[in-house]
Amino acid sequence: MTPYPVDLERWREASRIAARARDLGLRLTVPGARRRDVADAVEASIRAAGAEPAFPTNLSRNDEAAHYTPDPDDEVTFAAGDVVKVDVGAHLDGAISDTADTVEVGGGHRHENLLRAAREGLRAGIAEVRPGVRVDTISAAIARAIRARGLKPMENLTGHSIERYLLHAGKAIPNVPGMSEDTLAEGEIIAIEPFATNGVGMIENGVFGNIQRFRSDPGTKDPALADLFARFRTLPFTLRWVGKEEDRAALVRARRFLQTYPIFVERGRGLVAQAEHTVLVGPGGAEVLSAVA
Repeated sequence: MTPYPVDLERWREASRIAARARDLGLRLTVPGARRRDVADAVEASIRAAGAEPAFPTNLSRNDEAAHYTPDPDDEVTFAAGDVVKVDVGAHLDGAISDTADTVEVGGGHRHENLLRAAREGLRAGIAEVRPGVRVDTISAAIARAIRARGLKPMENLTGHSIERYLLHAGKAIPNVPGMSEDTLAEGEIIAIEPFATNGVGMIENGVFGNIQRFRSDPGTKDPALADLFARFRTLPFTLRWVGKEEDRAALVRARRFLQTYPIFVERGRGLVAQAEHTVLVGPGGAEVLSAVA
């Protein structure tokens, strides 16, 4: 029996779509661009390619590490020098890809060392991927690469395993060693996701980041809620995707079924860079699914 998903080509195609959307988001993140417009364009490109967003486009800035997406009324624009994490997900019938990179808005190079640290951490972690490898070996490689640039890996943010309709499927891929006793198995799909910072290397919860998801099936008693669950399942979503007032009212009624996501903020208010790929654990090493658009 094969250890690989039976629809592996679907996972590969979702990753190609996500990679193109990620790169579009990086190009659109320029001085004066509205955050909402960038997120909408990224998500529209995913749908135009025949997939659906696996989660709302994250456009976290500066000391925000993750989990910010614009709300429907967001008028804020990017400014030169912003350090923006463009974190994108796409899925085809629950086959998910999750990928990210960081851009310094305006094309400056003040924060080049920070961006390189995250990308080099990603490359170092991917280089260790193979069947049977200890997750801790991957974590140690990520941390060494980031620290070699005089920066800190984010200790309480991790990569993760991915399964159908489960973005975070239970196995964590920490960015520092000493936190996991797991090993990787051939055929697993994981997201390796280093975060580098010039702060203290820890995140704390900030305000609501406009992202939520269903914890469980709300049932059929409320038709509007049932329709929303059929649309999103247990994947994260945002109010930008919920246009009808009756659907928004249903979400207010359904709070007990919903998980909300705060923005993750660097505890020392340091700048944060992120790099991420979706990776298949192949027989001889990593197949980086989201590398090539």
